[in-house]
Amino acid sequence: NSGVMSLLRPLLLDAVPTVQQTAALALGRLANYNDDLAEAVVKGDILPQLVCSLSEKNRFYKKAAAFVLRAVAKHSPQLAQAIVQCGALEMLVICLEDFDPGVKEGASWALGYIARHNSELSQAVVDAGAVPLLVLCIQEPEIALKRIAASTLSDISKHSPELAQTVVDAGAIAHLAQMILNPDAKLKRQVLSALSQIAKHSVDLAELVVEAEIFPVVLTCLKDSDEYVKKNGATLIREIAKHTPELSQLIVNAGGVAAVIDCIGSCRGTVRLPGIMMLGYVAAHSENLSMAVIVSKGIPPLCACLIEEHEDHIKAAAAWALGQVGRHTPEHARAVAVANVLPTLLALYMDTRSSEDLQMKASISTKRALKNILQKCTYLPALEPLLHDAPPNIMKHIVGQFSKVLPHDGKARRLFVTTGGLKKVQEIKAEPGSLLQEYINTINNCYPEEIVR
Repeated sequence: NSGVMSLLRPLLLDAVPTVQQTAALALGRLANYNDDLAEAVVKGDILPQLVCSLSEKNRFYKKAAAFVLRAVAKHSPQLAQAIVQCGALEMLVICLEDFDPGVKEGASWALGYIARHNSELSQAVVDAGAVPLLVLCIQEPEIALKRIAASTLSDISKHSPELAQTVVDAGAIAHLAQMILNPDAKLKRQVLSALSQIAKHSVDLAELVVEAEIFPVVLTCLKDSDEYVKKNGATLIREIAKHTPELSQLIVNAGGVAAVIDCIGSCRGTVRLPGIMMLGYVAAHSENLSMAVIVSKGIPPLCACLIEEHEDHIKAAAAWALGQVGRHTPEHARAVAVANVLPTLLALYMDTRSSEDLQMKASISTKRALKNILQKCTYLPALEPLLHDAPPNIMKHIVGQFSKVLPHDGKARRLFVTTGGLKKVQEIKAEPGSLLQEYINTINNCYPEEIVR
């Protein structure tokens, strides 16, 4: 407000180098504060001046200038675009070849902040020739430089298969995979994130990541003391598992399912989410893979997530995963039902139905999970308690299962009378001619008329 910007600008050209650097730092800190100030730096014609002097000045000035560019770029795609338009990318890429690791780090960081916004900006960074140099940076000895370069590769890869492919073509995967065992937690986070962003796009890219022999090494990350390393490790495994049954089978064979289940059991909150999703993806592919989740004792921790977690989206994910485990055969459904999941799912569904649209998604996925499991579940003791609480749209699936099993199972028929199940069925109000009414008729036809009466 006091007009400092216009006073700082001439100082960028001061005769004394330290004045230049300090002026650049001051501008960087102002721009970093919010997008209005970053906008003012762009409007004040300060960028061209910075970019011009990037090539000839000393390393201290280069670091300060890269900081200003990063501070402007971080706020929005429009501001990042302004930096691209003033020709900064070429200069930043030249800085990636500087002998000073701090200058490389500053340049890499600025490029990452430009690339993360969208695929056009990311493509501009690629076209400027940054990727091969970033791959060289992750091989440098300095940990801080490795971290930032890995993070920038992650930001470039995330937007599209084509951008991820350019990172792969530069030979990034092998170098990233070697760093999974690095003791530095912050570096591991970035490395796992970059590999996830590559693997998520297609089967081919996921296979290339797997071929770098990340299994079973990556499973150690699930036991890491750093929450984000755990989360990013589970995310990487999820992004590979989702593509094909073959990739999921490979993860199962490496002990990945058991490791993810342990990880879900040992942590709380959003760290659990990628692991929950990964189990759902694995189970969705085939009966055998779903059985692998059951045999590895995956159902109890998923149930625990339904009960312990407060966030709707985590509960919804757990419900979805349980639905994927239980939807294949009566045997699968029984494994889920025996763990007493159905009453919990039903309670959750009734709970989410009553509240705002924020929970629409949770409600839909819970309903779908219930339906998936119920349509396969022939284990009647688990179904019976639900007869007392379920709303009509769920009730028809429950009664439907009874109508399939009771005609062929004498023992179940007797039990159904003594436990009061048959009495409950008589109390259900069904529309004449509806599917529910047909199911009820089928059940009643299993018994002599006086018992029904």
